[in-house]
Amino acid sequence: MLVVGSIVIRVSDLPGQLVFWTAALDYVAREPVGDDFALLHSRSGAGPNVSLDAVPSERALPPRIHLDLYAEDQEAEVARLQGLGASVVPWDRRPDDADYVIMQDPEGNRFCVVDAAGWHGFEWHRVVPLA
Repeated sequence: MLVVGSIVIRVSDLPGQLVFWTAALDYVAREPVGDDFALLHSRSGAGPNVSLDAVPSERALPPRIHLDLYAEDQEAEVARLQGLGASVVPWDRRPDDADYVIMQDPEGNRFCVVDAAGWHGFEWHRVVPLA
């Protein structure tokens, strides 16, 4: 059996990205934080770990993989993330009825904020933590 243990994001500025992602996700870093690696986990215990790996890598656009972050209040979350240093990525082919906003962290790692408030059957408390 396999489970996702951690989603790894390559970064250049580990301290800066540590500040952004812990605030963005309400995660905390597992101690000790290394010079080139940090494992973040949810304060509430819900959701997968996110690791920050300070290894030089080329950014590919569009990225081959990205995070979809589900939001109960998409507009408020987009604004909050912008306040933390993220930016909205304009895309002229985004459908008018899209339920997602494409964003990027301060280093340009892309993610989407998905409006999940109206999802039938989706219960926020049922997001189960990984052991």
